[in-house]
Amino acid sequence: MFTFPATVRVFFCSQWVDLRKSFDGLAGCVQQILHADPLSGHLFVFLNRRRTLVKVLMWDRSGYCLFCKRLERGRFVPADAQTVNTGEAARLQLMLEGIDLRGARQRARFALT
Repeated sequence: MFTFPATVRVFFCSQWVDLRKSFDGLAGCVQQILHADPLSGHLFVFLNRRRTLVKVLMWDRSGYCLFCKRLERGRFVPADAQTVNTGEAARLQLMLEGIDLRGARQRARFALT
């Protein structure tokens, strides 16, 4: 998986989205459903109705990037029941690996500044 700086936020959309959409369709969903700017450089995560397909939309300096993963068995477990849930890239990596985060707790971490 890719690594991202700590300033990158991950927006999970727990509403299902028709994932036949591509770059522009998902960018429209970012604006309408998540009420965020798709050109911000953050990661936007969408699931299909059956939760067997995930797409991640991101803007870099030259255009959109679209990452997709389809499961042959099992389902992705959304992070929360909210419409918009912000998290870290590490949570996204755990979700893509199949770890159920609904009961997981994260301990407080401190950064040296």
